[in-house]
Amino acid sequence: MDKVFGLIVFSLFLSFALNYTFNLLFLKYNKIDAINQRSSHNTLATKSGGVSIFIGLFIITLYLYFLNLELYDFSLLPPLGLMFITGVYDDFYNADFKLKFFIQLIVAKLFIDQGFLINNIHGLLGVYEIPYIISQLITALVFLAIVNSINFTDGIDGLASSLIIFYLITFETLMGFNSPLFYLNLVTVFLIIPFYFFNAKKKNKVFLGDAGSLFMGSLVYLNMVTYFNDAHFQDSLNPVIISFTILIYPSLDLIRVFFLRIKNGVSPFIADKNHLHHKLAYLYVNHYIRVILILIISIMILFLIISIENTLNSIYSVILILIISVLTLKIK
Repeated sequence: MDKVFGLIVFSLFLSFALNYTFNLLFLKYNKIDAINQRSSHNTLATKSGGVSIFIGLFIITLYLYFLNLELYDFSLLPPLGLMFITGVYDDFYNADFKLKFFIQLIVAKLFIDQGFLINNIHGLLGVYEIPYIISQLITALVFLAIVNSINFTDGIDGLASSLIIFYLITFETLMGFNSPLFYLNLVTVFLIIPFYFFNAKKKNKVFLGDAGSLFMGSLVYLNMVTYFNDAHFQDSLNPVIISFTILIYPSLDLIRVFFLRIKNGVSPFIADKNHLHHKLAYLYVNHYIRVILILIISIMILFLIISIENTLNSIYSVILILIISVLTLKIK
């Protein structure tokens, strides 16, 4: 308990100091987020939030390393760091999507080689074990989908950070707060919390940026695969159905915008303001009201699917998810 409390306090104070410092540095060197037709802000802002969170994680990991206290697998930091560096480069120079995909595939392979592999879908559609080659391809595609769908949610204040906290806590809850990623999740969540103070400011705002959404999206993937591979935590729940339900908002948003862009003859990788969180602006202008609404709907759907899984057959969960998916795709 003392260990947990110490990490929480250290993470909070460190994150606040780093967010303050990096925001000033970004402003000093004019590394600001340019305002364009896709912007949801009209004031001076920097994409320094993700930098502060990752540097905070790096400092804490270094501190634990010198104390010879390996509370989580330190070897996860290099691939997470590679995603972070990719995000920083993208924030500064708008990296080509092909370059980002190439790096993401490298990171996916690094995680696969570390054992974060989807090789069993636990009886969904009567399938259990998946051949190794196919499982690597599926894992890489799932990694790309999760990371980029979470990156897509970073379009209004507080959405990506709130969803990431929700995902880390939810997967950890399903694993009984006893997963090998527990301390990594704990540190990340409490490094994110001070970010809200800077993100909510009227002047000199701080955004998460790709630096944050890409590396923390990767952490969400690690949690999902850990839950997949340790499905004994919830024997009555199919981890494939539950994982998709947890990630239902960014997953359906990704599918929907890709479908609409292709339908309109536009590259699916060209950014726009056609995401679900942008559509909610017609109902609620305030960003945080939209964030709360998305979280409430996500939690309600998750509880509904868990109830169905516990009382009925998984086929009913699949039918409900398909209905939700079709209704979402029909939103213009």
